[in-house]
Amino acid sequence: MTEVTLTPLSRLRLKACLRVSTAGQVDGYGLPAQRKDVKRWARVNGVRLPESHIVEDKAVSGTEDERPELTKLLIELAAGDIDGILFPNMDRIARELTVQEATLSVIWAHGGRAFTADRGEIEQDDPSDPMRTFVRQVMGAAAQLERGLIVKRLRDGRKTKGEKGGYAYGAPQYGWEATKDNELGELDTEQAGRARAKELRTEGLSYAAIGQKLEEEGFKTKRGGTTWHKATVARLLDDEYRQRTNETNTRIRQQKKEAAKRTRAQRVLGKVT
Repeated sequence: MTEVTLTPLSRLRLKACLRVSTAGQVDGYGLPAQRKDVKRWARVNGVRLPESHIVEDKAVSGTEDERPELTKLLIELAAGDIDGILFPNMDRIARELTVQEATLSVIWAHGGRAFTADRGEIEQDDPSDPMRTFVRQVMGAAAQLERGLIVKRLRDGRKTKGEKGGYAYGAPQYGWEATKDNELGELDTEQAGRARAKELRTEGLSYAAIGQKLEEEGFKTKRGGTTWHKATVARLLDDEYRQRTNETNTRIRQQKKEAAKRTRAQRVLGKVT
């Protein structure tokens, strides 16, 4: 078997890719810390890494679908303009194992090399050493599990607080607002709207008719609008309806999330062809 001579680290043209999700960063590993780690690794290994060679992906939506800076680096690598990509750690490649593996496959398919500041080079799969792939994927799966547990603990904490009557998260129900102390405080104008809607309901008016009366009398919705839809009134007056709607919306969001996961790896693979 012919040995492949690798280019020394000091001669590699590398760029670093940092990633942070401003909507869901829960591990405290922000951009300053990531930048410090990749620069330290480059200095220790004699790799030239100027500021212009460090890019940042800020996933405002919290998803992996839009990684413009990583996409640019993959295109540069495919064109032969750089030799590899440096990441702070495996988690910064992507949150999900499938996307991690897809990204690495793109890098290797174009003859590039991948590195992390905490573990060095991520070695390519070798048919004669299946443990190499196994260990990498197990570590990725473990990291994904850890992140999932962190998110679950946060969600469970919010749920427990909500069950005790406290304000947990999300938009407060019509009639209340979140205070500076993260508690619920009443809004007089909305409380008046609630009282009027209940009064109209006792008079036998339908949800649609109540909405029309609220509009005529100048009551505004939670978002400041003047149009009261039948469903909006139903959510205001019917706790069971509100719960069913919330459950349906949660189920729809989960279905969309699962669909996105199934296509995410293909999105990465399709970035560079």
